[in-house]
Amino acid sequence: MNELKNRLNTPLTLRGRTVANRLWLAPMAGLGHIAFRQVLDGFGGCGLMMTEMTSAKALPNENPKISPVFRWREEELPRLVCQLMGSQPQEMADAALRVQDEGFFGVDVNMGCSVSAIVKRRAGAALLREPDRAVEIVRAMRKAVDIPLMVKFRTGWENDPSGAVELARRFEDAGVDCLVFHPRVSPDRRSRPPVLEHLRQVCEAVDIPVIGNGNVFLPVDGLKMLDTTGCDGLSLGRMAVARPWLFSSWCSNFTPGADIHRITALAMLDALEEHYEPTRAVKLYKKYAIYLAANFSFGVRLLPKLTAGDSIEQFRENARRELTGEQALATRPNIHLFTR
Repeated sequence: MNELKNRLNTPLTLRGRTVANRLWLAPMAGLGHIAFRQVLDGFGGCGLMMTEMTSAKALPNENPKISPVFRWREEELPRLVCQLMGSQPQEMADAALRVQDEGFFGVDVNMGCSVSAIVKRRAGAALLREPDRAVEIVRAMRKAVDIPLMVKFRTGWENDPSGAVELARRFEDAGVDCLVFHPRVSPDRRSRPPVLEHLRQVCEAVDIPVIGNGNVFLPVDGLKMLDTTGCDGLSLGRMAVARPWLFSSWCSNFTPGADIHRITALAMLDALEEHYEPTRAVKLYKKYAIYLAANFSFGVRLLPKLTAGDSIEQFRENARRELTGEQALATRPNIHLFTR
């Protein structure tokens, strides 16, 4: 654990801006919202946080006071990156400029989402099929802004890393400051393990930092990814939602108690109630609860008990009743819940 802590706690500088450590939150649609980030920030230890996926086309006119995704707390802006989704270079550049004007640390381009609704719009992972367009997008964004520019992408649509390696080089040449790489093919919705060899090849192809992402559940997983691939840091997605205290545990000296799951669930409910109207808060909690339940050996049975009812107050009662600290915990999360 100390070896991982020492390696993660090395600062990283991107375009003149320093990130305190190399353990970051991965961008996640429907999960990385302002309420979750508030809970995560309460534990500390996260080097950079990422927003939910935000449409570049809509962003110039988004109102942070009412937008469900383009909203933030002022205190998190120095450590917050806005992830954009889109397919048109000028739209992406205009959106990046809005992000810069609002004071975000940086901007990230989504080239990893393979959900059909996104792919049909030629965005997300669809851009991996159009490498020239992908590069044109980052060139336009680099010309528009001075803040750190990142790209989150995957191996591609076939189990061959050569296209990703070439794209990584082209992204670096276009002015991208950092890559977050998920070494899975785009059609694979986490049904197979990530291919670390693909990540290694991407890391060796460029001089800019590459942050590894995918199936880092325990410290041993993080060390294996760092040692096997030579990546410059780690990005946690689903595991961050299940155990938001991991950042503090892995990067500092936080030791969770037996009541950590109840404390976290109640903090999440408070944050959702603070930032969202009741209907959306209920919906977002039910999505979060899947990952909370995945911590337990019998999480599949626990989940309906946690989400019984249709109000935040009922969910509070459920959490106080069910999360007693006596349930058997799974060392690794319940994969049947994690792939929902």
